[in-house]
Amino acid sequence: MIFFGGDPHGDFRPVIRAVEAYSPQAVILLGDMDLERSLDEELAAILEKTEVWFIPGNHDGDRDHWYDNLFGSKLGDRNLHDRIIEIDGKRVAGLGGVFREKIWRPPAKPRFKSHKDLLYFCGKGERWRGNIPRKHHVSIFWQEYEALWDKQADILVTHEAPSCHRYGFSALDDLAQALGVHTVFHGHHHEQYSATICAGKIAVHGVGQAGVSDEGGNVLIPGKRDKQCRDN
Repeated sequence: MIFFGGDPHGDFRPVIRAVEAYSPQAVILLGDMDLERSLDEELAAILEKTEVWFIPGNHDGDRDHWYDNLFGSKLGDRNLHDRIIEIDGKRVAGLGGVFREKIWRPPAKPRFKSHKDLLYFCGKGERWRGNIPRKHHVSIFWQEYEALWDKQADILVTHEAPSCHRYGFSALDDLAQALGVHTVFHGHHHEQYSATICAGKIAVHGVGQAGVSDEGGNVLIPGKRDKQCRDN
């Protein structure tokens, strides 16, 4: 069984509690960690009890130490973004980050298709550690999105929502359909709900802030009541 953890925003107690109570094979965090220490330190209590995987959210690029505590942690290689990994016998595809007008916000055409394209136009003062601006390390680029299209998966995890959410994107419906998934899980909006896309063929489950759901979309730990987190 795989569990899905909504945006922790610094609170990892619910996912730790869920793992200790139910012993899932794996847990996947859906972005926006807000890490004041490394992810492996935050989750030390459960690392021998379950596999931990994640996709980044938009806020994981807000501060240098938040970024480093996620991507530079001992769990940095558990990033599912732009990958498909078999977890508990299911093929799970990941697309972290958010759509931004500066880069690509569907249905508009991409302004920059890849990190390389953006870097070419970045002045020296705009670069972060010699590369693209930090916040765009958690932006969705067309090249990453397109790379998943010719692959197959059972579950798609995203930070952004597909079109069944009022602030969602039909581009994610298209990706889910191309991958052949039966279920999509997403965070970002701090809302727990279940819906369908693609004429009812694909189930979608939004997971609330710091909430935990199982792979059937059943809520194990309700998310916090908080303002929606749509800022990019």
